[in-house]
Parts: sequence; structure tokens; C-alpha cells
Amino acid sequence: MKIIKQGGHRLFEEDQETATYVAEMLRTLEKRGMDAVREYSKKFDDWDPTDFELSENQIQEAISKCDEQLIQDTDFCQTNVRRFAEAQLATMKSLDLEIRPGIVLGHKHIPVSCVGSYIPGGRYPMFGSAQMSIIPAKVAGVQNVVACTPPAKGEGYYPATINAMTKAGADRIFVLGGVQAFAFMAFGMSVVPPADILCGAGNKFVAEAKRQLFGKCGIDLLAGPTEIAIIADDEADPFLVACDILGQAEHDPNSGQLLVCLTEEFAQKTLAELQKQLEVLPTKDVASVSWAKNGQVIVADDPQEAVEISDTYAPEHLELHVKDTEYYFSRLRNYGSLFIGEETTVAYGDKSIGTNHILPTSRAARYTGGVWVGKFLKTVTYQRMTPAASVEIGEVCARQCHVERMLAHEITARVRVQRYRT
Repeated sequence: MKIIKQGGHRLFEEDQETATYVAEMLRTLEKRGMDAVREYSKKFDDWDPTDFELSENQIQEAISKCDEQLIQDTDFCQTNVRRFAEAQLATMKSLDLEIRPGIVLGHKHIPVSCVGSYIPGGRYPMFGSAQMSIIPAKVAGVQNVVACTPPAKGEGYYPATINAMTKAGADRIFVLGGVQAFAFMAFGMSVVPPADILCGAGNKFVAEAKRQLFGKCGIDLLAGPTEIAIIADDEADPFLVACDILGQAEHDPNSGQLLVCLTEEFAQKTLAELQKQLEVLPTKDVASVSWAKNGQVIVADDPQEAVEISDTYAPEHLELHVKDTEYYFSRLRNYGSLFIGEETTVAYGDKSIGTNHILPTSRAARYTGGVWVGKFLKTVTYQRMTPAASVEIGEVCARQCHVERMLAHEITARVRVQRYRT
């Protein structure tokens, strides 16, 4: 292994100052409710409407401001997301199994009742995020999806986002951003019930709010700055590899990029191409900082080492620009979403192809995948048995409880043995 360019490895780090600030906000929001929501909205977003919820007339007005091509393209993207979520749901079967005579065990999948979906704004109005949390929740059978999106400062709401939220199936839409939006959904303020799960990305304050609200409700995952890794062999196209690296670098100055090559010659070609593209990139003010600070280029000794390097990095997005894609596909273990071959790219997954773009970052891909229809389902177990089976199980259970000195447990087993023994 040879490191050609060293970059800062990204982790979701605790920021005590942010944690303290968000904790105080949440305490105030929980105590003072909508009064505090309104105050924070005015303070941070200069947004103080009569009602944060959009009426049907306001929703239709927003949609009317979207051109027909945008509406058609959004419908196209959402159809792909919905079809994939429906196919995922079809794989989730109930189970009812007689494991011994008279003993039936099983599980079933039950949707949560209410999801709080956050569609971020900020540097980019990422309206495509609406379908990524709302559609899988609705396909899962969630009855109530409360959706919030921050206002564009001084401009109200972004029409494309309202269109996307509506088409995705949001039951109620609120123009409300930041920590106050997550508290609004988590605590169930005003006219909305408390969320069972909060879903969606945002800045460091939003991420910290989700961390602190976990337990009061569920969350999708804790997401830090976005990241990409690319494994490329010598048959890859340096132009496309450089292009895809910069496609993620434009997100945020803290975005992470890793290129794993198999020869130094290819690495140098890609670096030269990347610098060439950076000079004319419209978003180079962000991408250049991100690449300079966080970009890494490593030459692996062989394909197996390339796999090991990638799995250690555990990227949110992983692209394979290699001839033998099956070799890597069968061996790689740690990634949020995999893009196989140069024909696909992270942007497709983010916007239109149908897989989800709410994915694990900061090496969380070692232990979790991204948002999918199963995120909004609880898999719960059950058991039933005949009297004769209760005797068989009860005799063993009573002895186990006795050894553990849990004598009240033992009694619950023995009384059934006595009752049902013939």
C-alpha cells in the first residue's frame, strides 16, 4: 500500500459546545412548546407565519409554480423509489412455525404509527430527499407522516420541495426548520402526534438534536458529512473517476473522498484530471476546500488489499470502476450503497434511480445500512402452545429458573405443569 494523498478521516465527533446548546434548546422547546418554536423560527430563519402548516390551497399554489418538466421528473424519480420500496416490502414475510409438537412461534411486521420526516434546505434545496423518507414510510403502512422543511430565508418555502413532499405522500406539511422542527415532531406539539421515528438529515445542530431525542423516539441514523470511496483499476476512465469525486466534494467542506487505485500511474492521471476539472467547476469554492482537506488517494498492492482499505473506510457511497466487478461485489462488506460499474454514479442514487440516499456515514456502515422500508416496521414475535406442550416446556423452564434463583419465575412455570398435566 502506498499513500499518494493523505486526508483527514471523517468521524461523527462529539462537540460539547453544540451538545450543550442543543440540550438547552430542547429543554426550552419541551417546556414552552409552540411559543418557543415560534421564537426560534424567528431568530434563526426570520420565519413567523400565521400557521407553520401549509393549507391545501398553499400546497397547490406551490405546485403550480413548478414547471411541467420538473413535475414529470419528480414523478419519474418517485416512481422508482416507490417500486423499489414495494419490492423490498414483499421480501418481508411473516413467520408462523411449529418448532415442536404443540409449540408455535412466529413473527409479524407492524408499521409504526407516526413518522417525522425532515427535508433539509441549507446550501442546497434538496427536495429529492422528500421521497427518501416519506415514500418508504408510506409503503410500510405508516398512517401519519408529518413532514417539515426549513423556509428559504425571507422567501418562504421552495416550491419544488413542497411538490415532492406532497407527491411522496406526506399527510401534513410544515414549513419549519432546525432543532425546533425536530422538537415539534418528537414532542408532538400543537396538532401533530409525537413521532415514533424521526427521519432526515441536516446540519450539526439537527444531528445533535436527533442524538439527544433518541430514546424519546426512534431515529433513522446519525449522519455526518457525506462521503464517497472509489475503487478503480487501470481500465477505469480518470475523467469519470475525477468527476464523481468532485460530485460529492461539492456537498460540504467536510465531505470525505477516498480513491483506491491499483497503480500509481492511474492515481497520478486521476489527480491531474481532478485538478483540471476543479478549475472550471461551478461549485469549486466548496469542492476545492473539501478535496484539499479530506481527499485521500491510496495505491493498493492488489485487489484484496483494495477491498480491505475500503472496508476499513466503510464509506457511505462506494463506486466500482473496475473490470472484474464480481470480485469486489462478492467480497466487500462495509458500505452504505454500492454503485457497480462506471455506468452508474452516486448522483443517480441520490436523485432518481430508486435506492435510498439516507445512508450511514462516519464508518457506521460497519454495523448498519441506510433507510429502507424495513426502518418503519417493527418485527415483533409471538408464541402459542397446547396444554401438553406447556407441561413439556414448563418442567424444563422451572428447573432453569431454580438454578438462576428466580423463584417467582419458577412458580409461574410449575403452576402450569400442575394445571395441565394429565
